[in-house]
Order: sequence, then C-alpha cells, then structure tokens
Amino acid sequence: MTELQFELNDGTTVAVEVTHLLNAGYTGRSQDDVRAHVEELALLGVPAPTTTPALYPVSPYLAAQVSQVPAQHGRTSGEAEWALVVTGPEPRDVLVTVACDHTDRELEAHGVAWSKNAGPDVLGSRAWRLTDVEDRWDDITLKAWVGTGDGEAEIQDGTLAELLPPSYWLEVLRERGLLVTGAVLLSGTIPMRADVDQFASAWRVELTDPAAGDTLGLAYRVAPLPEPIG
Repeated sequence: MTELQFELNDGTTVAVEVTHLLNAGYTGRSQDDVRAHVEELALLGVPAPTTTPALYPVSPYLAAQVSQVPAQHGRTSGEAEWALVVTGPEPRDVLVTVACDHTDRELEAHGVAWSKNAGPDVLGSRAWRLTDVEDRWDDITLKAWVGTGDGEAEIQDGTLAELLPPSYWLEVLRERGLLVTGAVLLSGTIPMRADVDQFASAWRVELTDPAAGDTLGLAYRVAPLPEPIG
C-alpha cells in the first residue's frame, strides 16, 4: 500500500497507509455554476455525469507526494483541490492538506472515471487538523499557478466557500462505509482561467489560512515519457 506522511503544526508527523482514494467532482456549492461547467465540458466532448456532485473511486496507489509527474502526452493537467485524510477514529484524526488531481484530458472525453485513474493525485507534505480550521473554513483560499516559458501564470484563485464543505463529504463517506483510517478524498476544483494554458510544464498549488497566516503548498513538474516502441 501507499504510505503518506504529513507534518502537523505542532511538530509531529502522522503516517497513514491509503486504503481508499476518492476524487469528488462537480462540487461547486452553486448548482447553476455546476450546470454551466457541465455544459462547457460537453462542448469539449466530456460526457456529462449522471448526477452531481460526483464521486470517483481511484486506485489507492495513485496517491502520491512527489515533485515530478510523468505524462504520456501533452494534454494532461492538474486541478487545485483540498484533500481530507482520515488517520484514525476520532474527529481530530481527520487531516486537511493541499492537493492537485492530475488528469488525462484526452481520456476524459471517453470517461471521467477512467481519466482519474490515468494520473496521480499529488498531495502536500504538511497538513492541518480539520478541527483546527473548520470554524473559518470558507475564508481559506485556494490558488494554482502553471509553468510558462518565462516563469509561471496564475490559473486558479478562489476560496473554499465555492466548494462543498468537509462535513458534506464526511457524511457521504460515513454512509458508504468509507469513513475509515486510510481514506483520502479530494474535493473537486474551482474554475480555471480560460486565458491560461492548463497543459503546462509545471503546477504549483497553495491552500492558505489567512487567520493563521499559514500556507500549505505543493509543486511538481510534468515530465514527458519517452516515445513508445510499437
């Protein structure tokens, strides 16, 4: 199994083996925005979900804390997200970290669930306890930048008020018998800027708690795989 390790603000480190990895999708609190997003994706050939929000099980070994993501072609990209990580049975054992769901956009046109299993879910190395931040959850910001030829460009910028809260997903996990040690759930993402190319050479994501002046970050570069033979 994949083991993840997280450094907490009290200086301790928590390790957990991933037993379940789930990617939420179409998770905006505004259903009007969700419907508009589904229509935008349909124009790109992405099949519409049968229900929203959606939840896609992903192979647990795809949870990764890495600085490089291999890509088979030039149409893969990340998505700025937050993640819940269940490390034990108590409420204080639910951690929050920054995440980036790296997705194969070519495969997405054939099936979103398939595309989610074609790339890793990259997670940060630091985390907060959910109980420490949930009272100011909506004020936490989520931002992403992509690598460009001369530096980087901001592609996502919002707050967690735009997405369904952890309480919603904890209840979903509980109902499905998945609120267990080792469960990891990614939140779904906020809108991307249309004028920034998402098919970039690098991704950087930050989750910032303004009240505490604390930021969780991750960064990785996208590394093309060698050309296949055959």
